[in-house]
Amino acid sequence: MSTATLEHPPAEADAIQSFTVTFLIRRFDPDVDTEPRWQDFDVEMYATDRVLDALHKIKWEQDGSLTFRRSCAHGICGSDAMRINGRNRLACKTLIKDLDISKPIYVEAIKGLPLEKDLIVDMEPFFASYREVQPFLQANSTPEPGKERVQSVAQRAIFDDTTKCILCAACTSSCPVFWTDGQYFGPAAIVNAHRFIFDSRDDEAKVRLDILNDKEGVWRCRTTFNCTEACPRGIEVTKAIAEVKQAIMRGRP
Repeated sequence: MSTATLEHPPAEADAIQSFTVTFLIRRFDPDVDTEPRWQDFDVEMYATDRVLDALHKIKWEQDGSLTFRRSCAHGICGSDAMRINGRNRLACKTLIKDLDISKPIYVEAIKGLPLEKDLIVDMEPFFASYREVQPFLQANSTPEPGKERVQSVAQRAIFDDTTKCILCAACTSSCPVFWTDGQYFGPAAIVNAHRFIFDSRDDEAKVRLDILNDKEGVWRCRTTFNCTEACPRGIEVTKAIAEVKQAIMRGRP
């Protein structure tokens, strides 16, 4: 009895192909540089790698001084927001296969916030605006002992979209008004105000509407949709801002 033999292709044919990608990174070291400068790096990558993987390779294998933020690396913490090929994105969610690798990939810090070093900006102005809209539940009544504040599915659906914000600042730092007006609250702050303004369990919507009715509030929005396009969580930011404007004009949510 003959035994059939299985033919195996050469091992190299099974190997996943890698390729070299050029990254142009806007560098800035406050101890050395007076102005930011561009520096190029050639990195061996795979199609399923992310821009964050490239930054890791550069830092670990080529230049340990490269500075950037990252934490969870899975699109939840929002710490690695940066401009990639001129668009605000999360480095951990941007796949190499989705970019045109026939050209250099440009990476720089998000705009509109003070540059500290390389891809890191000072986030304090962003969080100051966030805190100013009082982004926490304020209920004047207490539920019965052993009970919860009841909310219907329909009531929750009204603000469900804006609960997805991860405070990455991608939307705010994509806004031209925010770039030129250091006092504007910015889209992320308005989104987080929306989340509580329309929450049926909250009793201080009027306070937040008064805050956002300020000259640097929602009326500074020019409806360019940059914020919606930049959001890595798919939040309809411009729609949320429009709903807050309507609530101000009504005098209630």
